[in-house]
Amino acid sequence: MECGAFLPDSLVLEIFLRLPHDAVLSAGLTCRQWLAVSRDEFLWRELFYSYYRIPRSVPRHPVAVSWYREFKRLFDCIPCVEVQTLKEHSDQVLHLAFSHRGHRFSSCSKDCTVKLWDTERQDGNISLVHSTSMRQFNWGYTQFSQFNADDTLLLVSGVYLGPHHSSSGEIAVISMENYSLLSRVRNKPYDVFGCWLNETHLISGNLHWIGNLTSCSVLWLNKAFQDVESENVNVVKRLFKIQNINASTIRTVMVAHCRRHDNPDLLLDYEAQSQARRQKGQQQQQHQPLLFDLGSSDSEEEDEAEEDEETRCKAQVFLTFKKNNVLHHSFWSRELEIETQVAQMMGRTYTKAPDSSLIEPSDPGEGEDKTYLLFTTGSLTYSPHQIGIKRIKPDQMTTCGPVLGEERSSEEFFDSLDHVIDIHGHIIGMGLSPDHRYLYVNSRAWPAGCVISDPMSPPPIAEEIDLHVIDLKSLREERRSLRAHRAFTPNDECFFIFLDVSRDFVASGAEDKHGYIWDRHYNICLARLAHEDVVNSVAFSPADQELLLSASDDSTIKVWRSPRMVRLAQTPTRPPRPRSLLSSWLSRSKNSTSPSSINGKP
Repeated sequence: MECGAFLPDSLVLEIFLRLPHDAVLSAGLTCRQWLAVSRDEFLWRELFYSYYRIPRSVPRHPVAVSWYREFKRLFDCIPCVEVQTLKEHSDQVLHLAFSHRGHRFSSCSKDCTVKLWDTERQDGNISLVHSTSMRQFNWGYTQFSQFNADDTLLLVSGVYLGPHHSSSGEIAVISMENYSLLSRVRNKPYDVFGCWLNETHLISGNLHWIGNLTSCSVLWLNKAFQDVESENVNVVKRLFKIQNINASTIRTVMVAHCRRHDNPDLLLDYEAQSQARRQKGQQQQQHQPLLFDLGSSDSEEEDEAEEDEETRCKAQVFLTFKKNNVLHHSFWSRELEIETQVAQMMGRTYTKAPDSSLIEPSDPGEGEDKTYLLFTTGSLTYSPHQIGIKRIKPDQMTTCGPVLGEERSSEEFFDSLDHVIDIHGHIIGMGLSPDHRYLYVNSRAWPAGCVISDPMSPPPIAEEIDLHVIDLKSLREERRSLRAHRAFTPNDECFFIFLDVSRDFVASGAEDKHGYIWDRHYNICLARLAHEDVVNSVAFSPADQELLLSASDDSTIKVWRSPRMVRLAQTPTRPPRPRSLLSSWLSRSKNSTSPSSINGKP
């Protein structure tokens, strides 16, 4: 269609700049001239920054081909349309995990079952494949699951039924071929969760208390198949033994396989790089508190059995110290303070020196892959506020090797942490990007400048959840995302909220009955996913980031797909024509809320 009287392109552009994006798209259907102007890159750049309220210092995504397509990606490719609700669980659903192929996912629940689901049905619906109850093993509930690298095995972590304040748990390994139980592994405390190191070996934890505030954590490497063929074949091996002080314990272990990062899936440090060129010294000073070495620090942890020679030695030193120094102090709080001082002294004396070469970046051209063990810990209080990083060397990735205990001849019987990143708040969730370059951390902040005087009384925590991003190449905090999601439980009742990361997005649950989706590059909240109760976990399909699952205390799992995928599913016989695609997009625009309202802005 042609217009009767032509307006100059510049005037049409000025008019379009003052219209919302849906009006621009509608106007573009009027005639060829207006259609051409409605695709102008300058126009969509302005619409993009104004609509999504992104600072103009943030550049366009490096792989984006145009501002128009980038606007459409954020508008049309977000998994925010509920397409199915799964109600097979009878109690709170705590965790979701996809297989690496994306053809299956597992769900854990307080109904003490782990369920497996099929995502490849021809009708597009998700269906239940198998359900296993762990009640027969005296489990209270299942809390976490993870597929191994080739999707042949499933790790399931659970909590034992036991006395009040029990911290015992167990890890089960289930075959995906016939759903048989292959092995069970002790796991203490239960919120270590456990994780796969490779296809055949998994990591578990154990905890031994030495005093009221001092303990040691042992991280064990376990063979998934424990039907031992010979008595000379090791099925378990001690990986690390770490000292804990101030009632802290190691929790939430995960493995990051950092493969050189030559081609990361996303570069987040554009702001830091520009600032570093101008203020290199100031930038280093800002990051210094986030990254420090523990070779001579008082923030470390420990392990092993109550009958260890090391434990008896430490106990004897503690009693001697008390006899000589606490004669005039009968208060329990003073004894705890003395215990902490002794633990720090013993940690410095009996901890192996860290090997700086384990963490330092490889020289250019070396291209060395590195495997890191990541976990939450703390040096000031029992609540997890630090991320511990320990590199796993190649010779530690198998249970083969020395018989357990041979290495105890050394006086240095604690392993040091290679690095620690302090979050200054209660950590309640962690997730890795698909390429393992970035670690995303949910945290509820402590008040600025707070000083912890009693490790059993941590500071109050914020209701807002901060989403931190840690670059595992530089081992520094890269950015903190918007405070879009919230939690309300106090410090002593705070629970884990699982998050997940895809190529372009990051999603998290929250206690405000919603899940949230952000764009990783632009750092903006794009969608809220409604439930009737707390959202505990979210999971992107690794095969298609436009498919997202969310799990809630309302006992349901909701399936979310992008508007684009919903539209394609409704017209499976032939691809939509450009005009009908545009019209459907406009139709959705009129019936949807903008990101500004999602973020609580007028």
